[in-house]
Amino acid sequence: QVELVQSGGGLVQAGDSLRLSCAYSGRTFGSYAMSWFRQAPGKGREFVAAITWSDGKLYYADSVKGRFTISRDNAKITVYLQMNSLKPEDTAVYYCGAGGSWGLAAWTGYDYWGQGTQVTVSS
Repeated sequence: QVELVQSGGGLVQAGDSLRLSCAYSGRTFGSYAMSWFRQAPGKGREFVAAITWSDGKLYYADSVKGRFTISRDNAKITVYLQMNSLKPEDTAVYYCGAGGSWGLAAWTGYDYWGQGTQVTVSS
């Protein structure tokens, strides 16, 4: 049984920062990557950032490049998303996923998902 437990999120003002965490537990970790996606009301799940587990390569959506940073703690099998200079358009439910072997930005290729965390940015 694999579980991804997310923490962080909340309501902030534009320009503020937030940090999300996602901790993996259960079966021996063997995923290609851990990633963050987000889903705004009425929209599909959108890729935000990914880190490949074997070599730590980082990938970002253009919309968050330069503002968001994905990182990991190998020992804790935890991935973080540091979000700076938040904008109202960043408002969404954020999900972490483990998988990505079919393509990092394709949410259908992820095997496990966190419970989701609401991030709301007011203007």
